[in-house]
Amino acid sequence: MRKARIAFAAAVVTVGLGLSGCNDGGDDSGSSDKAKPEASATESPAKDEESPAADEGSGDDGRDAPAGDVAKPGTKLKVGDRAVLPFEYTSEKKGTVAVTVTEIAKGAESDMSAFGEKAKGMTPYYIKMKVENVGGTDLTYASLKLDGVLEGGGGTGVVLIGDIPGKCDSESAPAEFKTKGASYETCTLTASKGAPVTSAEFDEGDAYSDNPVVWGS
Repeated sequence: MRKARIAFAAAVVTVGLGLSGCNDGGDDSGSSDKAKPEASATESPAKDEESPAADEGSGDDGRDAPAGDVAKPGTKLKVGDRAVLPFEYTSEKKGTVAVTVTEIAKGAESDMSAFGEKAKGMTPYYIKMKVENVGGTDLTYASLKLDGVLEGGGGTGVVLIGDIPGKCDSESAPAEFKTKGASYETCTLTASKGAPVTSAEFDEGDAYSDNPVVWGS
């Protein structure tokens, strides 16, 4: 679980938040313990509502192709569907995972209270998923997140790094996540001040950044 942070589409600003979280990356051995550092909020540009189609060969960077029947950029799925995806957490931790979005649940505005004044008027959404190790490489303590997509296809313009304990728990891969078939469950927290979040997308890596894999209802 990364340090809690909230970002909006506007000028840059930093404020203190009270949500507990874990530091990014670093020492793998401490990733399973939940620390409570001071959190921060940083505003950032919103994602474009429309993404250009990616060239089919854009994912070829000269490395061996990932194991499994990898989902093509732009693949559209339903909640409950499984997608095999290339995943790189660090230069040393990369492989192939399968992601199944199991639920996109709407929370209550009061659930955002830990984020303070910046979160007033925001409704949280919980993107719950199962992550499987398909390639069998060592991905212990890596973490994977998906982005929320508004009804109509636009980005939320909000990035939340953290979780809401008991409702949306952001988990890192366990120590056993280094063999083929290992799995764990996690949740990505997102939020909106207007239109509802109806889909989730994976846009990591050059092949997917402009043409993500999307799960919708």
